[in-house]
Amino acid sequence: MDFKKLSRNPFVYVLLIGALLLIGMSLISTLTGAKQITTQEGLTLLKGGTVTQVTNTDGDQRVDMTLSAPFQGATQVQFYYVGARANEVVSAVDAATPKDGYNDVVPRTTFFESLLSLLIPILLLGLLFWFFFSAAQGGNSKVMQFGKSRAKLVTKETPTVTFADVAGADEAIEEMQEIKDFLKDPAKFQAVGARIPKGVLLYGPPGTGKTLLARAVAGEAGVPFYSISGSDFVEMFVGVGASRVRDLFNQAKENAPAIIFIDEIDAVGRHRGAGMGGGHDEREQTLNQMLVEMDGFDPKASVLVIAATNRPDILDPALLRPGRFDRQIGVDAPDLKGRQRILEVHGRGKPLSPSVDLAVIARKTPGFTGADLANVLNEAALLTARSNAQLIDMRALDEAIDRVIAGPQRRTRIMKDKEKLITAYHEGGHALAAAAMNNTDPVTKVTILPRGKALGYTMVLPLEDKYSVTRNELQDQLTYAMGGRVAEEIVFHDPTTGASNDIEKATGIARKMVTEYGMTTDVGPVKLGSSSGEVFMGRDMGHGRDFSERIAERVDKQVRDLIEQAHNEAYEVINANRDILDKLALALLEKETLDHLELAEIFRDVKKLPPRPQWLSSDDRPVSMLPPVDVPRRQDETGLAAASVAEGQPAAQPAAQRRPSGQARPATA
Repeated sequence: MDFKKLSRNPFVYVLLIGALLLIGMSLISTLTGAKQITTQEGLTLLKGGTVTQVTNTDGDQRVDMTLSAPFQGATQVQFYYVGARANEVVSAVDAATPKDGYNDVVPRTTFFESLLSLLIPILLLGLLFWFFFSAAQGGNSKVMQFGKSRAKLVTKETPTVTFADVAGADEAIEEMQEIKDFLKDPAKFQAVGARIPKGVLLYGPPGTGKTLLARAVAGEAGVPFYSISGSDFVEMFVGVGASRVRDLFNQAKENAPAIIFIDEIDAVGRHRGAGMGGGHDEREQTLNQMLVEMDGFDPKASVLVIAATNRPDILDPALLRPGRFDRQIGVDAPDLKGRQRILEVHGRGKPLSPSVDLAVIARKTPGFTGADLANVLNEAALLTARSNAQLIDMRALDEAIDRVIAGPQRRTRIMKDKEKLITAYHEGGHALAAAAMNNTDPVTKVTILPRGKALGYTMVLPLEDKYSVTRNELQDQLTYAMGGRVAEEIVFHDPTTGASNDIEKATGIARKMVTEYGMTTDVGPVKLGSSSGEVFMGRDMGHGRDFSERIAERVDKQVRDLIEQAHNEAYEVINANRDILDKLALALLEKETLDHLELAEIFRDVKKLPPRPQWLSSDDRPVSMLPPVDVPRRQDETGLAAASVAEGQPAAQPAAQRRPSGQARPATA
């Protein structure tokens, strides 16, 4: 029998309390000195004429009797009766009354009896509340310690993380190195009048290593490190969060120099006044206490607060001012060299094949965070173990990248021949449109094997990291997104629902081009809508839209025009390269997956789209006659650039012959 599991069941405690109540009642009855008898025995005694004194307590439905002759060794007896037998018992008492009458006494209880009858239920209820409070607070916490901090103290016995274990965030590491020096030798900085920072805010996308950086500071500094999550402050009871903040900072001050790390601080540090219920919110009280504690530090007290968040835009401005979080360090996704170093760190201890080139893997994973790269290596190790291999090779790493991007391959999903053919032409349309554009990244992989929620996918990856995107590149992305839908229209004249995600992404890009990037002449370089793109509950609700209905109509028209233009360009490209599309679809049906070398061979004779006319934000501005600076494109050492088409290919159609928007499309078999 599992006693631990049984002890967690509240019904066991309810039964135990009931048993204790019964035992208590029996104890009280025993202390009164009266023997408990049954109702039927009591009625028999009333009819026998041996009763000399009787007291009927109707409220308790109890009869106390004094007998002239002992019954079962007792002269003081009592019995209880239910409401259904009340008339029978009262009649028996009246019939047994002697001629001279009873010597009636008022029922009285002793002080000890009254005390027991009052204390036992209170004690049992107290035990019941204690149990439920213990269950609500968790098994490791103690009752009535809600105001105590739940921060975990990282001790010397805890496995330490150092800056050597952090890669891909050189600037952030440099800033944190200085923080470590502050804590180790504060006198050096105070001697020149420098004030030790009170707080450091780490912000950036999820998985970029913010928590890892804080743990590295704890491992390097060698000072007490208190780690807590923002959600641990707020509790079901009012005022608990503020009490825990006070307790946490008091502990840190007593053990200074020390570090307090608050993970996901946005759970408690949101903008005040943003709640729908007003300003007296438990989170706001907790935030107020945190603001007071951070601003009330002794200038010479070496206590540092490090916080991490994914949403710095929703934090309260009072938290972000100098004097509280003096430094705000952005931790972004790593660049090419950073990704390679992260792969080297996570590759330690893993049996990598000599053929594995981590530089190639880093180039194939643009935009991946440190957590994504760690997941890639872990998935590759799992695939290697599953196949009973001894070394992790490039094939396992390529499959792991696909799994991280698009999910696991669904080998059990069997498509019909017609669906497989439609998928081949759909993905071929994407790949062909991307290859024929002038500003797209090279196509590195096309597959019609179901993976995740997709029936197939086309992988287009940049050769190097990008930090800004041009208007032509965004328009090429729209054309590439519409390529699958256009291929279905041209080949089958009956589009499917497979392009729904492509249309969603294309619409999102087009709307951002109009409302955020100012890349249309009609609306112009104007920012429309909220800065975050999301309604900040309580702050943004009620403000409504910050532009008129007329502007909204123009925005919708511009979005529609951009999508229609992309649709037309995809139609031109695919219609002009129909033979290449058929060749690509047949190769996909045969091999199911094509890599960049096979795609480069198929796209060798592709007809590229002519360059778009020069775009300016206003038609009234003169166009410079100077040619743009021609920046040579760096050749990729890994061979990924083989998928890009060589310059000098014949154009599909002259610009003057391009089909205008709204013109009927000729059907092509």
